[in-house]
Amino acid sequence: MAHRLTLLLSSPRVAPGLLTRDAWDVLASAAAVLARDEDEAQAVAVAESGMPVAHVGAEHPAVLARLLADRADQGEVVWLGSADGDPGLTDALAAEVSRRPEPPEVEVLVGSWDVPGSRLLDLVAVMDRLRTPGVCPWYAEQTHESLLPYLIEEAYEVVEAIESGDRAHMLEELGDLLFQVAFHARVAAEDPAAPFDVDDVAAALVDKLVRRNPHVFADVEAETAEDVTANWEAIKAQEKPHRDSPLDGIPAGLPALARADKVLSRLERAGAAQVATDATAGEDVGAQLLALVARARAAGVDAEAALRATLREVEAQVRADGA
Repeated sequence: MAHRLTLLLSSPRVAPGLLTRDAWDVLASAAAVLARDEDEAQAVAVAESGMPVAHVGAEHPAVLARLLADRADQGEVVWLGSADGDPGLTDALAAEVSRRPEPPEVEVLVGSWDVPGSRLLDLVAVMDRLRTPGVCPWYAEQTHESLLPYLIEEAYEVVEAIESGDRAHMLEELGDLLFQVAFHARVAAEDPAAPFDVDDVAAALVDKLVRRNPHVFADVEAETAEDVTANWEAIKAQEKPHRDSPLDGIPAGLPALARADKVLSRLERAGAAQVATDATAGEDVGAQLLALVARARAAGVDAEAALRATLREVEAQVRADGA
């Protein structure tokens, strides 16, 4: 008789029951399948497949290790790992097995792994917890409007992190920006008149990306980046036929240099570049600034980014001088 204890580990971010063939084979040949609680998702899925699962309840790791080793002395036993990872169990099992003169064989079998993007489910769960009534008064009272300053601030901090070249800083700031998206989606889910959630946000984005990239997802040809941009703009124009001006849709809150660059780009595509040329002919400061943005565009330079870079140099020099 085989005396083996298999610790079957699986990702809580993957639907229960989606296990490897090896995992199902081990379950089918086991003399006993054990789990902590009857409501453990993986235990429910295994039981629903027709395999009996015994529940041992919450035990101290040392007690649980002894119980599992005792059962393994009677044949092949599978322990369905709990969603929290059974903290302390592996150390307790090592101690239990090492003190036995004829210990059972212990095997760790991974039945499922996280898929790319699965940690986004953790973000949604954390956001749901933070927003749950009675948990945190600050999170509970936030609205789309109250969160706007944070959204703008986080977007600029992402820009700063990218331009700094600090990868750890970039990772952190992208996370903060992602959190703002998750927060707004969670608030939106509570709207009594027109609710939507993070899945709706993601679905709308996927639909848009597929629709606006027919060279990838359909049979449209686009050999250059310029072709891709032209296709995107043509499809966008069909989707938003209500726009009366090529300047519609440019956010008024953009920084002035970035907004000027966007306006010039739209006028060029609309065949109205002369309007911009006339505007840059003036002697006032605004016209001269617009002319500088036009020069930057012609040189392939992002005026907003160029000014930020110069300001960083100034700030670095001031700090170096101790001023």
